[in-house]
Amino acid sequence: MIRRLKYNEIDFKKYEGCLEKSEQRKYSASKSFLDVTTGKQWDVLVYNDYEAVMPVPFILKKGIKIVHNPLICQQLGVFSDKDDKKINEKFLYFLRKSYLVRAYHFNETNSFDSKLKTKKNFLLYPDDYTRVFAKYSPKRKRKLRLDDEVAGNSELKEIHYKEAEIFIKNNVIGLDKEDDTDTLLKTLKAFHSSQHLKFLAFYYHHEITNMIAIYSDYDTIALLGTFNDKKYIKMAGASTLIDHVIKENIENSIFDFEGGNLPSIEEFFRGFRPELKHYAVIENSKKTLIKDFARFLMRGQFS
Repeated sequence: MIRRLKYNEIDFKKYEGCLEKSEQRKYSASKSFLDVTTGKQWDVLVYNDYEAVMPVPFILKKGIKIVHNPLICQQLGVFSDKDDKKINEKFLYFLRKSYLVRAYHFNETNSFDSKLKTKKNFLLYPDDYTRVFAKYSPKRKRKLRLDDEVAGNSELKEIHYKEAEIFIKNNVIGLDKEDDTDTLLKTLKAFHSSQHLKFLAFYYHHEITNMIAIYSDYDTIALLGTFNDKKYIKMAGASTLIDHVIKENIENSIFDFEGGNLPSIEEFFRGFRPELKHYAVIENSKKTLIKDFARFLMRGQFS
């Protein structure tokens, strides 16, 4: 049986216990991650006595919950001891029956009989760095061989949030509106304060040209953001930063690229020769939401 629990009804000890032993374990489903990215606006669907769980983030529009994956939270989905299509289908049915869904992302381990749209992600699994590097594409290896002038006048350095904030504001791309940038900065600041997030910058002649935001939790290092000064986009500072983090962590941790759906981003990530992983998503247009809203009204779900 599946139950829907509001935030204040969740047994977080049982919830985190289910995540810890789950086959699909993801840092993005943890309470600490979701509390920050959703502002504590998330429910949980629970199968039996926390045998399987499914976090459900939402936004409120005129008091109505609309399911929407928050910014920089790539994957959620069902978490259980063993991934089970039948159980996953039950969660999928319950989600669609109980909520207005704008966008919900499952994880790459979840499998379904239903035909769902998928998106791409890339992962590098723990291994000896020399073997990981040997698989890089010839182009990526060339990029990492900085010429003498750049090598002699550049350095990598961890920076504090305030420095990162200025660089992000000046160089962020891909966000639809100013509110999204504010939300991104607020989220990154909270993660940095909790010591889950680090900012690593590439300096050229004492000026930041590239920066990445790296989140660490469970057995994963996740790339939550790459920011570049367009004037130096061809200098390979971003490649150098990512390669540095891989070198320092890949022996014991998964490196999660957190994306790959845009052609230019996919091409860049593929240069590191990661494994391609597809994850299922539900994405509905505003028109579909309006139709679903009318259907929910007829059933009295908002009364």
